[in-house]
Amino acid sequence: MRPASEAEKARLADLFVALCRIPSPFGHERECADRVLAELRGMRIAADEDATGNLLARIPGRSERTVLLCAHLDTVETEAPIDPVLVDGGWENAHDGILGADNKAALAVMLEVARRATNPSHPPSPVGLELLFTVSEENALAGAKAFDVSRLTSDFGYVFDHATPIGEVVVASPTYFRLEASFHGKAAHAGIRPEDGRSAVLAAALAIAAMPLGRIDAQTTANVGSVQGGVGSTNVVPERCRVLAEARSLDPARVEDVVAGIVDALHDGAAQAECDVDVISEKLFTGFRVRPGAPELAAAEAALRACAYDPKRIHTGGGSDANALQAAGFPCLNLANGTERNHESTERVSVPALEGMLDVALALLDEAAAV
Repeated sequence: MRPASEAEKARLADLFVALCRIPSPFGHERECADRVLAELRGMRIAADEDATGNLLARIPGRSERTVLLCAHLDTVETEAPIDPVLVDGGWENAHDGILGADNKAALAVMLEVARRATNPSHPPSPVGLELLFTVSEENALAGAKAFDVSRLTSDFGYVFDHATPIGEVVVASPTYFRLEASFHGKAAHAGIRPEDGRSAVLAAALAIAAMPLGRIDAQTTANVGSVQGGVGSTNVVPERCRVLAEARSLDPARVEDVVAGIVDALHDGAAQAECDVDVISEKLFTGFRVRPGAPELAAAEAALRACAYDPKRIHTGGGSDANALQAAGFPCLNLANGTERNHESTERVSVPALEGMLDVALALLDEAAAV
């Protein structure tokens, strides 16, 4: 595959901007999915939609090998409109909010790869392609977890969903637990008879103070992300309080230990404050490690070198659709896509990074055929 032409780069930018302008917070991907389907129909590519809303399209190639490319249709929630503008050689939102490059940059790249692969003026793709567009990735990978991987014919696949410089290849990703604790105390007037009350907020505070939090070791983190309690008045001993926490680790046994420590702290805090507590602990995704000799890794690193990037194997504390696909038994790599500060109001992607993603994706097809 030769690098992207100037016409392809211009079309990539236009499509990226158009996709970013479509609001698609998780659970509300319909308009974005319809735009992707319209683009595919314009290339005469059929796509199937499953009951969850995931889209799967196929393009034949010159060889029997088939490779999957995957990106998600949704973004995190945002109240600000999205109006992409070029600032210092990069795309940003003109308003104070996310850009949506996570994961619209990858959507645009995949569609442009499909356009090249179906263009009669170009040779057929060296490998067959399966294109998977998932929903609700930002909601604990819900779309990818619901997808039936037995539908795939690919030998392996690639997710373009890590907001770091192009060249980084995720070879290890964590197992992730989310915990919810609901404390139940007793309300009372805080100034007249506080001794009759039992503070759910105090129970939560005692529990949080005893938890293992932050960077626990090189592979493990934990965090309390939300505390909600009380009735909005200072003169009532708060009867209820809700705490949301998480723990994640590249070591699945270690994260189980940390979760157990958090659960113990929650129950101890409730006991100290003479409150009750209900705790829900849920594993939202399973971690993975990629074998050093895996063909998908060899092809990815060869493609990066072909595009003048220096491959770098990394471990990440974040999850992606690759976690869900790997857990279902499908070999898959997550590749850095060159976007910056995802989920933040300063999110951006440079023009060279966006165009570089396309060149790497095109090179992947050659290298995947060779491994």
